[in-house]
Amino acid sequence: MTSGKKTKATRNSVAAARSSVVASKPKPWGTIIAVIAVLGLAGGVFGYAYSQIHANNVKEAALAKWKPSDTNKDPSTALAGIVIKEYKGSRHVTADQRVAYDQTPAFGGPHDATWADCTGVVYDKAIRTENAVHGLEHGAVWIAYNPDQVKDEALNKLKVKVEGIPYMMLSPFPGLDKPVSLQSWGHQLKVDSADDERIDQFISSLLRNANTYPEVGASCENPQFLSNPAPFVAEKPGADAVPMDGGKDDSVTEQQPSMSTPPASSSVSTPPSS
Repeated sequence: MTSGKKTKATRNSVAAARSSVVASKPKPWGTIIAVIAVLGLAGGVFGYAYSQIHANNVKEAALAKWKPSDTNKDPSTALAGIVIKEYKGSRHVTADQRVAYDQTPAFGGPHDATWADCTGVVYDKAIRTENAVHGLEHGAVWIAYNPDQVKDEALNKLKVKVEGIPYMMLSPFPGLDKPVSLQSWGHQLKVDSADDERIDQFISSLLRNANTYPEVGASCENPQFLSNPAPFVAEKPGADAVPMDGGKDDSVTEQQPSMSTPPASSSVSTPPSS
């Protein structure tokens, strides 16, 4: 064999060997799978975010008709099950007095001269009705729930509607005849589930609706009450309770709270700062 033929044969042999090595080199399946997983995760995250934005937009559109306007001052009148009553405001009682309320939970009538803080607060323990009603007079929505029936996920759904939202408050109400009861001044709606769409409709219709509560522009902040909430009283009011018309004494002055920052309280879930 000539030198030229040997050289050509050698080249062919080397090329064949290289081709065999390249053909037999394993594919980086681990890297490929990792890249696919990352892309899939990213797609899932963006898909979820888009679906949430879409769901929120749909929800806002659905609630549009439940917002008060010049032509519909109280949209809540269209809510199935709504109870509406006329109550006179500015009738105050002292901290040691009870009121013979005509509704449970109460949503209007005489009330304590000190209002319950309603700055988006979730109360872990039941609070005194007379203080809660005063918050309603200032334009708040109070969500009460039966602690024996509303727990865990259902309770968390209610908390999301309240925490950090001005003029909202949430508290347990022992013995409540329905799982959830919503109150604003002169209005009440009781529902069987935290998923009931009427909860959002009630809030949209009545939260600080200037057409429906007496003291428009009044504050809902009360750090003194927040630091030491007046406890719920389970016993029915006695014969000495203040009647719904306020009785003879209608001279108790509304108590203006000190706005200094209160100490932390174990009985209150403090809303995040907004």
